[in-house]
Amino acid sequence: MKLESDAILEIKEAFMKELEKAENIEALNELRVRYLGRRGTVTQMLKSLGTLPEDERPKMGKAINDLKNDIEDMIKKRQQELIDLEESSLERLDAIDVTQPPKGRPWGGFHPVVEVMHELIDIFLGLGFSVALGPEVEDDFHNFEALNIPPHHPARDMQDTFYLEGSELLLRTHTSPVQVRSMLKYGAPLRIVCPGKVYRRDSDPTHSPMFHQLEGLLVDTDVSVSDLKGCMIHFIDKVFGRPLKSRFRASYFPFTEPSLEMDIECIACSGKDPSCRICKGTGWLEVCGMGMVHPNVLRAGGIDPEIYNGFAWGLGIDRVAMLKYGLNDLRMLFSGDIAFLTGGVV
Repeated sequence: MKLESDAILEIKEAFMKELEKAENIEALNELRVRYLGRRGTVTQMLKSLGTLPEDERPKMGKAINDLKNDIEDMIKKRQQELIDLEESSLERLDAIDVTQPPKGRPWGGFHPVVEVMHELIDIFLGLGFSVALGPEVEDDFHNFEALNIPPHHPARDMQDTFYLEGSELLLRTHTSPVQVRSMLKYGAPLRIVCPGKVYRRDSDPTHSPMFHQLEGLLVDTDVSVSDLKGCMIHFIDKVFGRPLKSRFRASYFPFTEPSLEMDIECIACSGKDPSCRICKGTGWLEVCGMGMVHPNVLRAGGIDPEIYNGFAWGLGIDRVAMLKYGLNDLRMLFSGDIAFLTGGVV
Protein backbone atom coordinates (compact mmCIF):
# COMPACT_ATOMS: atom_id res chain seq x y z
CA MET A 1 0.00 0.00 0.00
CA LYS A 2 1.38 3.36 -1.02
CA LEU A 3 1.64 5.77 1.92
CA GLU A 4 1.08 9.34 0.74
CA SER A 5 -0.93 12.33 1.88
CA ASP A 6 -3.12 12.09 -1.22
CA ALA A 7 -3.87 8.43 -0.48
CA ILE A 8 -4.95 9.27 3.08
CA LEU A 9 -7.26 11.98 1.73
CA GLU A 10 -8.76 9.59 -0.83
CA ILE A 11 -9.41 6.97 1.87
CA LYS A 12 -11.08 9.57 4.09
CA GLU A 13 -13.32 10.78 1.25
CA ALA A 14 -14.23 7.20 0.31
CA PHE A 15 -15.09 6.43 3.93
CA MET A 16 -17.29 9.51 4.23
CA LYS A 17 -19.27 8.53 1.12
CA GLU A 18 -19.85 5.03 2.49
CA LEU A 19 -20.75 6.46 5.88
CA GLU A 20 -23.62 8.42 4.34
CA LYS A 21 -25.05 5.18 2.96
CA ALA A 22 -24.97 3.39 6.33
CA GLU A 23 -28.65 3.45 7.40
CA ASN A 24 -28.46 1.11 10.37
CA ILE A 25 -26.10 -0.07 13.12
CA GLU A 26 -25.31 -3.29 11.29
CA ALA A 27 -24.07 -1.44 8.20
CA LEU A 28 -22.07 0.89 10.43
CA ASN A 29 -20.33 -2.02 12.15
CA GLU A 30 -19.40 -3.52 8.81
CA LEU A 31 -17.89 -0.19 7.80
CA ARG A 32 -15.91 -0.03 11.06
CA VAL A 33 -14.43 -3.48 10.46
CA ARG A 34 -13.52 -2.66 6.86
CA TYR A 35 -11.53 0.43 7.86
CA LEU A 36 -10.45 -0.14 11.48
CA GLY A 37 -10.51 -3.91 11.90
CA ARG A 38 -7.39 -6.07 12.08
CA ARG A 39 -7.36 -6.31 8.32
CA GLY A 40 -8.95 -2.94 7.77
CA THR A 41 -7.62 -0.27 5.44
CA VAL A 42 -6.31 2.06 8.16
CA THR A 43 -4.77 -0.81 10.16
CA GLN A 44 -2.90 -2.00 7.08
CA MET A 45 -1.55 1.51 6.55
CA LEU A 46 -0.19 1.60 10.11
CA LYS A 47 1.50 -1.76 9.57
CA SER A 48 3.14 -0.39 6.43
CA LEU A 49 4.91 2.47 8.21
CA GLY A 50 8.03 0.32 8.54
CA THR A 51 8.53 0.49 4.78
CA LEU A 52 9.06 4.28 4.90
CA PRO A 53 12.39 6.02 5.46
CA GLU A 54 12.95 6.67 9.16
CA ASP A 55 12.67 10.45 8.84
CA GLU A 56 9.23 10.22 7.16
CA ARG A 57 7.65 7.80 9.64
CA PRO A 58 6.66 10.31 12.39
CA LYS A 59 4.85 12.62 9.99
CA MET A 60 3.07 9.82 8.13
CA GLY A 61 2.26 8.00 11.38
CA LYS A 62 0.62 11.13 12.78
CA ALA A 63 -1.45 11.56 9.59
CA ILE A 64 -2.64 7.96 9.71
CA ASN A 65 -3.51 8.22 13.42
CA ASP A 66 -5.38 11.42 12.74
CA LEU A 67 -7.31 9.59 10.00
CA LYS A 68 -8.06 6.74 12.42
CA ASN A 69 -9.30 9.18 15.08
CA ASP A 70 -11.42 11.06 12.53
CA ILE A 71 -12.99 7.81 11.33
CA GLU A 72 -13.71 6.72 14.90
CA ASP A 73 -15.29 10.09 15.69
CA MET A 74 -17.43 10.01 12.55
CA ILE A 75 -18.54 6.46 13.28
CA LYS A 76 -19.40 7.40 16.85
CA LYS A 77 -21.35 10.43 15.70
CA ARG A 78 -23.23 8.44 13.02
CA GLN A 79 -23.97 5.70 15.53
CA GLN A 80 -25.60 8.19 17.87
CA GLU A 81 -27.62 9.63 14.98
CA LEU A 82 -28.91 6.17 14.08
CA ILE A 83 -29.80 5.44 17.70
CA ASP A 84 -31.67 8.73 17.96
CA LEU A 85 -33.58 8.00 14.75
CA GLU A 86 -34.57 4.55 15.97
CA GLU A 87 -35.72 5.89 19.33
CA SER A 88 -37.67 8.66 17.62
CA SER A 89 -39.36 6.11 15.37
CA LEU A 90 -40.30 3.96 18.36
CA GLU A 91 -41.66 7.00 20.16
CA ARG A 92 -43.87 7.81 17.18
CA LEU A 93 -45.19 4.26 17.13
CA ASP A 94 -45.90 4.28 20.85
CA ALA A 95 -47.26 7.81 20.95
CA ILE A 96 -50.94 8.36 21.72
CA ASP A 97 -52.58 10.86 19.42
CA VAL A 98 -55.31 12.36 21.57
CA THR A 99 -56.92 13.92 18.48
CA GLN A 100 -57.71 10.47 17.02
CA PRO A 101 -60.88 8.56 17.90
CA PRO A 102 -60.39 5.77 20.44
CA LYS A 103 -59.42 2.36 19.15
CA GLY A 104 -61.14 -0.88 19.99
CA ARG A 105 -64.46 -2.49 19.19
CA PRO A 106 -67.30 0.03 18.85
CA TRP A 107 -70.58 -0.34 20.64
CA GLY A 108 -72.92 -2.74 18.87
CA GLY A 109 -76.35 -1.89 17.56
CA PHE A 110 -79.48 -3.44 16.13
CA HIS A 111 -79.58 -4.43 12.49
CA PRO A 112 -82.07 -2.30 10.49
CA VAL A 113 -84.39 -5.29 10.06
CA VAL A 114 -84.38 -5.93 13.81
CA GLU A 115 -85.03 -2.25 14.51
CA VAL A 116 -88.03 -2.32 12.19
CA MET A 117 -89.24 -5.58 13.74
CA HIS A 118 -89.19 -4.05 17.22
CA GLU A 119 -91.01 -0.98 15.94
CA LEU A 120 -93.75 -3.08 14.31
CA ILE A 121 -94.17 -5.22 17.40
CA ASP A 122 -94.47 -2.13 19.62
CA ILE A 123 -97.33 -0.85 17.47
CA PHE A 124 -99.32 -4.06 17.91
CA LEU A 125 -98.49 -4.30 21.59
CA GLY A 126 -100.24 -0.94 21.85
CA LEU A 127 -103.31 -2.53 20.23
CA GLY A 128 -103.41 -5.29 22.83
CA PHE A 129 -101.61 -8.02 20.92
CA SER A 130 -99.09 -10.40 22.49
CA VAL A 131 -95.95 -11.85 20.90
CA ALA A 132 -95.90 -15.56 20.07
CA LEU A 133 -92.85 -17.49 18.84
CA GLY A 134 -92.39 -20.93 17.36
CA PRO A 135 -89.80 -23.29 15.82
CA GLU A 136 -88.17 -22.54 12.47
CA VAL A 137 -88.05 -26.26 11.63
CA GLU A 138 -91.64 -27.38 11.17
CA ASP A 139 -93.68 -30.43 10.23
CA ASP A 140 -96.18 -30.76 7.40
CA PHE A 141 -99.22 -30.49 9.65
CA HIS A 142 -98.43 -27.11 11.20
CA ASN A 143 -96.85 -25.57 8.09
CA PHE A 144 -99.39 -26.77 5.49
CA GLU A 145 -102.25 -29.08 6.48
CA ALA A 146 -103.54 -27.09 9.46
CA LEU A 147 -103.48 -23.96 7.31
CA ASN A 148 -105.84 -25.46 4.72
CA ILE A 149 -103.03 -26.01 2.23
CA PRO A 150 -103.80 -29.33 0.49
CA PRO A 151 -101.13 -31.78 -0.72
CA HIS A 152 -101.46 -30.63 -4.33
CA HIS A 153 -100.85 -26.96 -3.48
CA PRO A 154 -97.79 -25.47 -5.31
CA ALA A 155 -96.31 -24.20 -2.00
CA ARG A 156 -95.45 -27.82 -1.20
CA ASP A 157 -93.33 -28.12 -4.30
CA MET A 158 -89.62 -28.89 -3.83
CA GLN A 159 -88.83 -25.75 -5.86
CA ASP A 160 -90.51 -23.52 -3.27
CA THR A 161 -89.75 -25.16 0.07
CA PHE A 162 -86.61 -26.35 1.85
CA TYR A 163 -87.16 -29.94 2.99
CA LEU A 164 -84.78 -31.66 5.40
CA GLU A 165 -83.21 -34.67 3.77
CA GLY A 166 -84.20 -37.99 5.27
CA SER A 167 -87.13 -36.64 7.26
CA GLU A 168 -90.62 -35.18 6.89
CA LEU A 169 -89.49 -31.87 8.40
CA LEU A 170 -88.97 -28.60 6.56
CA LEU A 171 -87.90 -25.02 7.13
CA ARG A 172 -91.08 -23.06 7.74
CA THR A 173 -92.23 -21.03 4.75
CA HIS A 174 -94.16 -18.54 6.90
CA THR A 175 -94.79 -17.81 10.57
CA SER A 176 -98.41 -18.98 10.26
CA PRO A 177 -97.61 -22.29 12.02
CA VAL A 178 -97.14 -20.24 15.17
CA GLN A 179 -100.78 -19.16 14.86
CA VAL A 180 -101.92 -22.79 14.76
CA ARG A 181 -99.73 -23.72 17.71
CA SER A 182 -101.04 -20.74 19.69
CA MET A 183 -104.68 -21.61 19.01
CA LEU A 184 -104.08 -25.17 20.14
CA LYS A 185 -102.28 -23.96 23.26
CA TYR A 186 -104.37 -20.94 24.33
CA GLY A 187 -107.72 -21.33 22.60
CA ALA A 188 -109.98 -18.32 22.00
CA PRO A 189 -110.21 -15.38 22.29
CA LEU A 190 -106.69 -14.78 21.02
CA ARG A 191 -104.72 -11.77 19.84
CA ILE A 192 -101.07 -12.42 18.80
CA VAL A 193 -98.31 -11.29 16.46
CA CYS A 194 -95.73 -13.80 15.24
CA PRO A 195 -92.35 -12.39 14.18
CA GLY A 196 -89.47 -14.50 12.90
CA LYS A 197 -87.35 -15.91 10.10
CA VAL A 198 -88.90 -17.88 7.27
CA TYR A 199 -87.35 -19.74 4.33
CA ARG A 200 -88.24 -20.10 0.66
CA ARG A 201 -86.22 -21.13 -2.35
CA ASP A 202 -86.06 -17.70 -3.95
CA SER A 203 -83.25 -15.20 -4.44
CA ASP A 204 -83.17 -11.96 -6.45
CA PRO A 205 -83.00 -8.19 -5.74
CA THR A 206 -86.44 -8.29 -4.07
CA HIS A 207 -86.40 -11.82 -2.61
CA SER A 208 -84.12 -13.71 -0.27
CA PRO A 209 -84.07 -17.44 0.61
CA MET A 210 -84.23 -16.31 4.24
CA PHE A 211 -86.33 -13.33 5.23
CA HIS A 212 -88.38 -12.04 8.15
CA GLN A 213 -92.13 -12.01 8.54
CA LEU A 214 -94.53 -10.52 11.01
CA GLU A 215 -97.93 -12.17 11.00
CA GLY A 216 -100.89 -11.46 13.19
CA LEU A 217 -104.00 -13.29 14.32
CA LEU A 218 -107.09 -12.08 16.12
CA VAL A 219 -109.81 -14.58 17.09
CA ASP A 220 -112.94 -13.47 18.91
CA THR A 221 -116.68 -13.24 18.46
CA ASP A 222 -118.27 -10.98 15.84
CA VAL A 223 -115.02 -9.94 14.15
CA SER A 224 -115.51 -8.22 10.80
CA VAL A 225 -113.48 -7.18 7.76
CA SER A 226 -113.96 -3.59 8.92
CA ASP A 227 -112.07 -4.45 12.11
CA LEU A 228 -109.26 -5.89 10.01
CA LYS A 229 -109.04 -2.87 7.72
CA GLY A 230 -109.13 -0.40 10.60
CA CYS A 231 -106.37 -2.28 12.41
CA MET A 232 -104.11 -2.37 9.34
CA ILE A 233 -104.68 1.28 8.39
CA HIS A 234 -103.72 2.33 11.92
CA PHE A 235 -100.67 0.09 11.78
CA ILE A 236 -99.41 1.43 8.43
CA ASP A 237 -99.89 5.06 9.46
CA LYS A 238 -97.83 4.40 12.60
CA VAL A 239 -95.06 2.62 10.70
CA PHE A 240 -94.43 5.46 8.26
CA GLY A 241 -95.23 8.28 10.66
CA ARG A 242 -98.04 9.87 8.65
CA PRO A 243 -101.49 9.06 7.24
CA LEU A 244 -101.20 7.27 3.90
CA LYS A 245 -103.82 6.50 1.30
CA SER A 246 -104.60 2.80 1.15
CA ARG A 247 -106.61 0.40 -0.92
CA PHE A 248 -107.67 -3.22 -0.55
CA ARG A 249 -107.81 -5.71 -3.40
CA ALA A 250 -109.49 -9.08 -3.49
CA SER A 251 -106.98 -11.93 -3.48
CA TYR A 252 -106.66 -15.61 -2.59
CA PHE A 253 -104.95 -17.38 0.30
CA PRO A 254 -105.84 -20.94 1.36
CA PHE A 255 -106.00 -20.00 5.04
CA THR A 256 -108.33 -16.96 4.75
CA GLU A 257 -111.76 -16.38 3.23
CA PRO A 258 -112.36 -13.74 2.02
CA SER A 259 -108.74 -12.75 1.28
CA LEU A 260 -107.39 -9.26 0.61
CA GLU A 261 -104.16 -7.51 -0.26
CA MET A 262 -103.34 -4.04 0.99
CA ASP A 263 -101.64 -1.36 -1.05
CA ILE A 264 -100.50 2.03 0.19
CA GLU A 265 -99.63 5.17 -1.70
CA CYS A 266 -95.98 5.38 -2.70
CA ILE A 267 -94.01 6.75 0.23
CA ALA A 268 -91.54 8.37 -2.18
CA CYS A 269 -93.72 10.16 -4.75
CA SER A 270 -97.33 9.73 -3.48
CA GLY A 271 -98.23 8.63 -7.01
CA LYS A 272 -97.07 11.86 -8.63
CA ASP A 273 -93.90 10.66 -10.38
CA PRO A 274 -94.33 8.32 -13.38
CA SER A 275 -90.59 7.54 -13.27
CA CYS A 276 -90.47 6.73 -9.54
CA ARG A 277 -88.13 3.77 -8.94
CA ILE A 278 -90.00 2.76 -5.77
CA CYS A 279 -93.51 2.27 -7.15
CA LYS A 280 -92.45 1.92 -10.83
CA GLY A 281 -94.83 4.75 -11.69
CA THR A 282 -97.98 3.01 -10.42
CA GLY A 283 -98.33 5.22 -7.36
CA TRP A 284 -99.02 2.19 -5.13
CA LEU A 285 -96.96 -0.21 -3.04
CA GLU A 286 -98.11 -3.68 -1.99
CA VAL A 287 -97.44 -4.17 1.72
CA CYS A 288 -99.29 -7.21 3.05
CA GLY A 289 -101.85 -9.93 2.55
CA MET A 290 -104.75 -10.56 4.92
CA GLY A 291 -108.22 -11.94 5.33
CA MET A 292 -110.77 -13.54 7.58
CA VAL A 293 -109.49 -16.80 9.05
CA HIS A 294 -110.80 -19.81 7.13
CA PRO A 295 -113.10 -22.05 9.23
CA ASN A 296 -110.87 -25.05 8.45
CA VAL A 297 -107.91 -23.27 10.07
CA LEU A 298 -109.95 -22.52 13.18
CA ARG A 299 -110.96 -26.18 13.40
CA ALA A 300 -107.33 -27.29 13.03
CA GLY A 301 -106.53 -24.96 15.91
CA GLY A 302 -109.21 -26.53 18.10
CA ILE A 303 -111.59 -23.55 17.87
CA ASP A 304 -115.27 -23.83 16.94
CA PRO A 305 -115.93 -21.61 13.87
CA GLU A 306 -119.64 -21.56 14.76
CA ILE A 307 -118.76 -19.48 17.84
CA TYR A 308 -115.58 -17.65 16.91
CA ASN A 309 -114.17 -16.01 13.84
CA GLY A 310 -111.18 -13.76 13.27
CA PHE A 311 -108.71 -12.18 10.92
CA ALA A 312 -105.07 -12.79 10.06
CA TRP A 313 -102.47 -10.88 8.13
CA GLY A 314 -98.79 -11.14 7.20
CA LEU A 315 -96.06 -8.90 5.84
CA GLY A 316 -92.37 -9.05 5.09
CA ILE A 317 -90.36 -7.08 7.63
CA ASP A 318 -87.47 -6.80 5.17
CA ARG A 319 -89.84 -5.25 2.66
CA VAL A 320 -90.88 -2.60 5.19
CA ALA A 321 -87.20 -1.97 6.03
CA MET A 322 -86.44 -1.46 2.33
CA LEU A 323 -89.23 1.12 2.07
CA LYS A 324 -88.21 2.94 5.26
CA TYR A 325 -84.52 3.13 4.31
CA GLY A 326 -84.97 3.69 0.57
CA LEU A 327 -83.19 0.51 -0.56
CA ASN A 328 -83.69 -1.05 -3.98
CA ASP A 329 -81.99 -4.39 -3.37
CA LEU A 330 -83.10 -6.70 -0.55
CA ARG A 331 -79.71 -8.43 -0.54
CA MET A 332 -78.07 -5.29 0.84
CA LEU A 333 -79.74 -6.05 4.17
CA PHE A 334 -77.80 -9.30 4.45
CA SER A 335 -74.41 -8.10 3.18
CA GLY A 336 -72.92 -7.65 6.67
CA ASP A 337 -72.03 -4.02 5.85
CA ILE A 338 -71.32 -2.14 9.10
CA ALA A 339 -72.70 0.99 7.43
CA PHE A 340 -76.21 -0.33 8.13
CA LEU A 341 -75.49 -0.02 11.82
CA THR A 342 -73.99 3.47 11.58
CA GLY A 343 -76.43 5.03 9.14
CA GLY A 344 -73.85 5.33 6.37
CA VAL A 345 -75.90 3.44 3.82
CA VAL A 346 -78.86 5.79 3.90
